[in-house]
Amino acid sequence: MKTLLVGCGKMGGALLSQWMRATEDEYTIVDPFLDQPVDGARLFKDINALGAEKFDLLIVAIKPQMIDEILPAYKDVLADTGAVASIAAGCSVARLQSALPGYPVIRIMPNLPSAIGAGVAGLYASGDAKDEHKSAVETLMKSAGTAVWVDDEDQIDRVTAVAGSGPGYVFELARAYIEAAKDLGFSEDQATDLVLGTLDGSIRMILQTGDKPENLRNSVTSKNGTTEAGLKALNGDGKLSDLLKATTEAAYKRAIELR
Repeated sequence: MKTLLVGCGKMGGALLSQWMRATEDEYTIVDPFLDQPVDGARLFKDINALGAEKFDLLIVAIKPQMIDEILPAYKDVLADTGAVASIAAGCSVARLQSALPGYPVIRIMPNLPSAIGAGVAGLYASGDAKDEHKSAVETLMKSAGTAVWVDDEDQIDRVTAVAGSGPGYVFELARAYIEAAKDLGFSEDQATDLVLGTLDGSIRMILQTGDKPENLRNSVTSKNGTTEAGLKALNGDGKLSDLLKATTEAAYKRAIELR
């Protein structure tokens, strides 16, 4: 398959690295701001360098604000049986098809851990997308982690709020947790090792046991013990639950605004 990436920023580059490890497809990038070519992929600074070449899949990897200005120039680079896939957060199928009419669109909402093959991506396909289009994109995204299909376009914006933006929430939680450990007298290195090791082990335990987080939480919480005291301070009044709900709702609202 011949794949063209329009833009190749941090997320596009992270995904491309995983795709190139997992497939033997041919990858081409058009990005005027990318200085170093990705090993194994062709890099052009301008669309005109493509000549009359046709591609099977066009990956939109530019910022949503650039869609209307840049994408229409690519209307002739896709093969007749080609498709468009977009990682532009919040950019609707209708907007993409307005810029590139006549082609099916698959929206992809990846997240940053895709860079290490541990990502989670939501996928949504327009009604005219064929099975071979969906299969090709699913294969790409599974090479970078987990891929989850959703039934309607609104859900892809909800995926954005939960998984797409989610690593930012986790990184901020880890930062605050490390600072709290330092306030108890640990050095930066000690606090980092203690906190990240605890987070890593706890998540692995959920995944490997398949048990519910609340069951595992209860198993480590003795009545009137240290964990119970900490949990009461953390979420005894429900404020943490309310805060996380507000966090995802704010991200979802912003995704809607970007449509």
